[in-house]
Amino acid sequence: MPYFRSVGEVPRKRHTQFRAPDGSLYAEELMGQEGFSSDSSLLYHRHAPTAIIAAEAFEPPAYARIPNRPLKPRHLQTHKLDSTGADAVLGRQHLLANDDCRISYVVADTPSPLYRNAVGDECLYVEQGSLRVESVFGVLDLTEGDYVIIPTSVVHRIVPQGGPARILVIEATGHIGPPKRYLSVRGQFLEHSPYCERDLRGPAEPLVVEEEDVEVLVQHRRGWTRHVYANHPFDVVGWDGCLYPWAFSIHDFEPITGRVHQPPPVHQTFQGPNFVICSFVPRKVDYHPLAIPVPYNHHNVDSDEVLFYTGGNYEARKGSGIAQGSISLHPSGFTHGPQPGAAERSIGAERFDELAVMVDTFRPLDLCDSALACEDDGYAWTWSRRPPAGSGVDTATG
Repeated sequence: MPYFRSVGEVPRKRHTQFRAPDGSLYAEELMGQEGFSSDSSLLYHRHAPTAIIAAEAFEPPAYARIPNRPLKPRHLQTHKLDSTGADAVLGRQHLLANDDCRISYVVADTPSPLYRNAVGDECLYVEQGSLRVESVFGVLDLTEGDYVIIPTSVVHRIVPQGGPARILVIEATGHIGPPKRYLSVRGQFLEHSPYCERDLRGPAEPLVVEEEDVEVLVQHRRGWTRHVYANHPFDVVGWDGCLYPWAFSIHDFEPITGRVHQPPPVHQTFQGPNFVICSFVPRKVDYHPLAIPVPYNHHNVDSDEVLFYTGGNYEARKGSGIAQGSISLHPSGFTHGPQPGAAERSIGAERFDELAVMVDTFRPLDLCDSALACEDDGYAWTWSRRPPAGSGVDTATG
């Protein structure tokens, strides 16, 4: 994270005696990235964070990865994946994946187990509903339009509030953070950044739970494990540092616009290992007198483009069947662009009312079995209106 926070009680000097009211020492824990060479936080536990009393292999729900063959654009209708009794960890329906990240969707209506992802950071986006992320650092309350970044190995659980929550999940094999070009050499947001420290939220106070023999699921690079801890991991009386879960609302993203159409990097919000996350928000559009506000046809030869449509009207996709909760995949090796007629319709527009989350990956994405279960098979032919002979697909109505 780009700035320092202190929550709860901490001693004046780090790595010195810090005692509880009964005279016992609090257990200090350094959680840090890249060895001792990057962001970190110091946490002070009432009990030893190392005390486990059991460990056993755990098998998460199985899924398959299938190459995008034949190569073509895809439309996934996530609202066809609705289910009940799912939690935001084990209930994830995996859609797209490569060796750098995995994109999933879940409709969560029950609390998740305690969980830590020891593979990489996670980015959750709340499409609908509200939820609470409880962690060793405290609590974050989230609502529609919120992103939350959960750093690697943070023990947490996700609790829906007041009904089901629709969540897009992006799991990385490394760390997710603001783009480096938005930050100074010391980590402060620069003036050209479309958001800043004032827009970010972190846990405000400790969360202490008294409980023994507590299960925590761990996803790591060699599989999953179920640990049983002697005491609840939520026993931190205070912490400080630059590493913690944090939230940012897509509604606080300030769009960058111009006289002519701006390329997708102006929408970039986060970066991860070999991928970026962008936010498309309501905005004034191009104001050159001859401007065409929708995107031009483009072939981003080094990346697959994923768009999650989460609100408003996405002008470039009108007539394609794209709707709330849709995901489009436009892979490298394929030129993509606006639907037929979209360019002409957009001329003279002053504002676009759209909300979407984009993930661009720099290695090809495989399809997971849940993606195939909710795919709109007619999407690839909506630019020509001529489905393959014998496909049984009718795209005439859009």
